[in-house]
Amino acid sequence: MSKTIDPELKAAIALVPELAGYEGAVERLGGLTNRVFRMGEYCIRLPGEGTEEYIDRANEAIAAKEAARAGVSPEVIHADPQSGIMITRFIEGTVTMSPQAFAGRSGSPARAGRAFAKLHASGAVFPFRFELFSMIDEYLGVLSTKDVKLPDGYHEVVREAEGVRTALDAHPADLAPCHCDPLCENFLDTGEMMWIVDWEYSGMNDPLWDLGDLSVEGGFNKDQDAEMMEAYFGRAPSPAEEGRMVIYKAMCDLLWTLWGLIQVANDNPAEDFQAYADGRFSRCKALMADASFARHVEAVRNG
Repeated sequence: MSKTIDPELKAAIALVPELAGYEGAVERLGGLTNRVFRMGEYCIRLPGEGTEEYIDRANEAIAAKEAARAGVSPEVIHADPQSGIMITRFIEGTVTMSPQAFAGRSGSPARAGRAFAKLHASGAVFPFRFELFSMIDEYLGVLSTKDVKLPDGYHEVVREAEGVRTALDAHPADLAPCHCDPLCENFLDTGEMMWIVDWEYSGMNDPLWDLGDLSVEGGFNKDQDAEMMEAYFGRAPSPAEEGRMVIYKAMCDLLWTLWGLIQVANDNPAEDFQAYADGRFSRCKALMADASFARHVEAVRNG
């Protein structure tokens, strides 16, 4: 076994039959809350400290396997709901995406749109129901036990979001299997197709959440949004469809603000999560204050 393997990773590997006797190189691949390594033809994921407070590993394991069967995610070799250790097949020849890569790699928003369409139409059933407002309450509950301060005005914005909730509920979407946390780095691009990884937050959801969230994560401009949505629908979106996508841009920032604060409370050293949370909340407020946001909410309300 490679001398570069630290004790925690070595102990995890010992639990996984597929890696018995592995003596090759170990490459750290990153991860904000978890640690991910490449070991030959496999990727091994070790869960981050404190993630058991808000991640259902059993749900994640089922979703990852279903997404692999749908042809949008790598094959799952091993998934332990108790320890959170997961091993998937490593996909050669891919580029890990970023906002810069989505801007610079021709056709990448369209490839992401087609990957979402394939996932959402797969018929897969994920155990978890991703319910935005319930998750906000859940995260607030977690934070109530932590020594961390919410951004000024957070509860006021949540109250304003009740109007958004009413508009969305006026024409409920058919639920579909969704990724629900489409960070750019969760997309691996071959130039011909887009793979999606990391199913920690996945669940049955309004499929346009995925598109709105990726637009925010990638800093998409109007042309990128149009490219992604036209590839997703196979046509230009209706005003109501575009409106739902834009609404979810704001709502995902509202939710992930709290997620960032949980990372602050857990002393996650991966990045400056206080700045992450503050930036998310500022962007949410700015989008909701824009005059066009009210028009999008009205289009959704009218169906």
